[in-house]
Amino acid sequence: MMAMRGIRRAALLAVLLASPALHAAEVAGVAVADQLKVAGGDLVLNGAGLRSKVFFKVYVGALYVSQKSAAAEAVIDSGQPRRMRLHMLRDLDADSFYAALDEGLRNNHSAAQLAELKPQSDQLAALMRGFGKVRESEVIDIDFTGDGIVLARNGSIAGKVAGAAIGRALLRVWLGEKPADAGLKKALLGS
Repeated sequence: MMAMRGIRRAALLAVLLASPALHAAEVAGVAVADQLKVAGGDLVLNGAGLRSKVFFKVYVGALYVSQKSAAAEAVIDSGQPRRMRLHMLRDLDADSFYAALDEGLRNNHSAAQLAELKPQSDQLAALMRGFGKVRESEVIDIDFTGDGIVLARNGSIAGKVAGAAIGRALLRVWLGEKPADAGLKKALLGS
């Protein structure tokens, strides 16, 4: 009887530990939630990975979507809500932070496309520069909607940039043909 009860407890514990909804992934020491509530809906973790530059760990990026996909273009072109969450692993001044995103935009878009995006990218730059210094352990969320992006820092909305094109363009920084970090792109797509 006691042995049977022990076996049942062990089996229950194994089921609970195996359930993806009950525990988070961990990347570079950062716990990454398996799902989030965004705008009243649930988003699931598509993938998460480490963004590093040279020898420095910069942030843990986690991509949340309505429906998982390993296809970059499907995620980029989706009309469903998506969120890119950045768990900062080091301090960065706002200019450096935006410069990295701007480089990713330039690497994945033609001069004509960048010219079309200029009003929105200028607005994004102003929002990010408004952050001042982004500190280690802070969380930056970029929500992608059908009509633009919403930028938040530690859960407080910093502002919005209208236009679906800026959302698709910004997602290409991580998921485009020339991503900021190829290893991070693979991780975000669940590979």
